[in-house]
Amino acid sequence: MHRVIISGIGVEIPQASITNEELVESFNAWVDLENEERAARGEEPLQKSDSAFIVHASGIRNRHVFEREGILDPRRMTPRIPARADDELSAQAEFGVASARKALAQAGRAPADIDLVMCSSSHLQRPYPAIAIEMQQALGTEGAAFDMGLGCSSAVAALHVAVNLVRSGAQRRVLVTTPEIITGHLNFRDRQTHFIFGDASVSMVVEAAAEGEVRPGRFEVLDTRLWTQLSSNIRTNLGYLTRAAQDDPYRIDLEGNLIKQVGNKVFKEVTVAGHRFIVDFLAEHGQTPDDIRRFWLHQANARMNAMILKLSFGHEVGHDRAPMVLDRLGNTAGAGAVVALSENHADMKAGDYGLLCAFGAGYSIGGALLRMM
Repeated sequence: MHRVIISGIGVEIPQASITNEELVESFNAWVDLENEERAARGEEPLQKSDSAFIVHASGIRNRHVFEREGILDPRRMTPRIPARADDELSAQAEFGVASARKALAQAGRAPADIDLVMCSSSHLQRPYPAIAIEMQQALGTEGAAFDMGLGCSSAVAALHVAVNLVRSGAQRRVLVTTPEIITGHLNFRDRQTHFIFGDASVSMVVEAAAEGEVRPGRFEVLDTRLWTQLSSNIRTNLGYLTRAAQDDPYRIDLEGNLIKQVGNKVFKEVTVAGHRFIVDFLAEHGQTPDDIRRFWLHQANARMNAMILKLSFGHEVGHDRAPMVLDRLGNTAGAGAVVALSENHADMKAGDYGLLCAFGAGYSIGGALLRMM
C-alpha cells in the first residue's frame, strides 16, 4: 500500500463579481414587478430581500460568477452563457482546465504524468460525453477520465476515491477537478437561496510517495472518510425525467425544479451531523480537534461552521484555526473547502495536522485527514 500526497492544488476564481447590494437591488426590482401581477390576482405580495438579512443569515457579502451578464436583469435573472458547438470546449471543461493547469504546475507534473482525470461537481453541465473526458482531451493526459458528484461534498468525495486508487496501486497519479458553475442552476427569484452561491473551480493532483520521501510544503493524506444519509432538505429535481412529467414536454417548468433548500432544518441537522463526523473521524486516529492545527470546512454558512467548531472544541474558534473565504466568494459548493485550504496553509509546519471537511446535499459529508510534510 502506497503513501499518498496532494502534490498540487489549483484555484480559478472568475473575475466578475456581484455584491449583496447589487443582488438585492435586482431581486427587489423583480419583486416590484411580480407584486403588481399578484395584486391584480388577489395574491399575497412577495417579501423583499436586504443586505443585512443576507449577512446575518449566511455571512456572505460578495460572490464571484462565471458570467455576470443576465443575472442582475430583473426580467431574466439567469447568467447568459451562450451554447457552444460540439467541437468546442464546453464552459465547464474550460473552467476545470483553468484550475487543473495551476494544480499541475504546482505539482511539477506534465499532463502526460496523469493517468486518471476525475471531474466531481455538484452540478455537471451535461451527462455525456463526460466533462472529465473533455478535460483529458484538452489537457493531453493519459489513461481514462470520468465524472462523479456528491453535492457540496463532491471534491472531498473524489479525493476519497482518488486516494484509495493511488494507495492500492490502481492509478499512479490522479487529477481531481471540481469546476462549479452553480449560478447557472440557481433560482435568483427565490429569496431563501438567491444570495447563497458563487462560482469557482479547484483541482488537486493526487499521487504516490515513496517510503521516506519528503515533499516540503505538500500534504500527506493519512485517511479519508465519507458519510451519507438521505434528506430532501437540499434538493434539485431538474434531470432526465423532468420533461416526461410535464403536460407539454417541450415547455419545462424550470423554476419549480431548480435548487431549493429548507434552511432552518439544514442548519440544525447538518450542524449536528458535521460535529459528530469530525469528532468520530478524528477519534479513529486517536486525535481530538485540539490536535488539528487547521480546519478547512465547507464554505456554506459562517454561523453553521462556527457552531460545528464550538460543539467540537467546547469553545469558539477563530479564523486562524478555521479560515473562511465565504464572505467574499459565497458558497462555491464543492470548491469552497479546497479554496480555503489553498489560501491558508503556507504558515503550517512539518508535522502539523489539518482536516479538510465538506458537507451538503444528500445529506453528505466527506473528510480528509492531512499532515504537512
